[in-house]
Amino acid sequence: MPPHAAAPAFPDVRRPDAGTVLISPWLVPSDRFQRAAADAVLTAWEGEPRPAAMLALTTFLSTDGGHVLNYAQWTDDAAHREWVRTRRPAALAPVDAALPGIRRPGVIRYRRYRSHVAEERATRTPTFLVTPTFATTGPDAQRALADTVLRMVAEEPAPGLLGAHFHVSQDGRRVLNFREWSSGSAWRAFAGGALPVRLRAAIEALPGVAPTPAVPADDAGAGTPGAPAVPAYVLHRSLVNVPPPGLG
Repeated sequence: MPPHAAAPAFPDVRRPDAGTVLISPWLVPSDRFQRAAADAVLTAWEGEPRPAAMLALTTFLSTDGGHVLNYAQWTDDAAHREWVRTRRPAALAPVDAALPGIRRPGVIRYRRYRSHVAEERATRTPTFLVTPTFATTGPDAQRALADTVLRMVAEEPAPGLLGAHFHVSQDGRRVLNFREWSSGSAWRAFAGGALPVRLRAAIEALPGVAPTPAVPADDAGAGTPGAPAVPAYVLHRSLVNVPPPGLG
C-alpha cells in the first residue's frame, strides 16, 4: 500500500501528478451532520485498500452548514472509474447506514488549468475557501474566463488572497475557481470592495460565461436551500495517500 498520512492541511492543488480532480458536495440534513459526514468518508477511505492512483482527499465544511465538499485528486480518470465500478458501493455502504439522509448530487470531473499564487502563500497558510463557479459553453469560454480573472487579480492583488486556482470541467461546461484566503475576514473585506465589481463587469462581457450554483441540483431538490451564491468553507481534514513528487 502506498504511504499515506492524515493531516489537517489544504490540498497541494498544483501537484503535477494530479491528472484529474473530482469535486463533489454531500448535502446533509442539518449542520450537526457535517462533521460526522466528513469523518465518515475519510474513515471509509482509511479502511480501504487504496490504489496508488488515488493521491489525496480533502474535506471542507460549508459555512452555511448545508454540505461537505470533497476535493479528490487522482492520477487519471480510468483508475477512478475502475474504483467506482469495483469498490464504491462497498465503501459508501457504511456511511449511508450510519448517516441516513445524505444526498450526493454527483461528482464533477475537473482538471486544474491555471493558478495565481500570492508571494505570501509561501509563509502563510490558508484557512478559508470560496468556490465561485461558472457555466460555460466550451473550452474557449473556459479559458477566456480563467485568463481574464487571473490577469486582473495579478494586476490588482487582493489582500489575503493566497491563491486562485481555476479548474475547468472536462466536458467544457463549468469552471470552478478554488480561492484560498488567509481568513474569512479577508474574504469579506474583498467582497465588499471595488475589485469584485470590476471582475463581474469583465466576466459579464465574456461570451458563453454565466455564474452558476456551485452545488448542483440533485433529485431531491435544487441544492442547498438558502445557500449563498458563492459558498464558503473551512477545512475539516485531509488524507494524503501518495505524497506529492519530491516529498515521498
